Amino acid sequence: MAQHELKAQLLAVLFAAGRPVSLGELRSLAPEETLLRALAALEGELREGQMGVELERVAGGWRLVVHPRHLEAVEQVLRPTPPRLSKAALEVLALIAYRQPLTRSELEALRGRSVEGVLEGLLERGLVRVVGEKEAVGRPKLYGTTERFLEVFGLESLDDLPPLGEGPVLLLRG
Repeated sequence: MAQHELKAQLLAVLFAAGRPVSLGELRSLAPEETLLRALAALEGELREGQMGVELERVAGGWRLVVHPRHLEAVEQVLRPTPPRLSKAALEVLALIAYRQPLTRSELEALRGRSVEGVLEGLLERGLVRVVGEKEAVGRPKLYGTTERFLEVFGLESLDDLPPLGEGPVLLLRG
């Protein structure tokens, strides 16, 4: 298969998926090395913004996103409303992201107040999930972030989180 055909197929799959697609999911199209070359070429072609989208590597895969040059046009027409998170939700989410896995009682001890309602909201939004149980009395649930968390915040992995002490995560020290 010619590379231009593979790039067209990749573009179609990424457009239709509407979410990050992993290399493993794309392997039915071509061998891994061929896929990586085609993805790199596609990324280069889309980088200038002439097609209105660009390729973004996030959450262990690739997805199509609006190119920054065209965000204003999208906002003007669609008026998107990003998900709103309260200050409390952002605090709890930051604690989990940087210190996972954590139990609810550990979160409450770090935050200094109840997290029950906030944690429930983060679970419902798919930003946090139960990742196991702590080997302790009562076997409390352990919470961690999800792939959706990575997608929403534009991260490829948790390694892409800014270092502690930058910006609003100052409250996490100690």
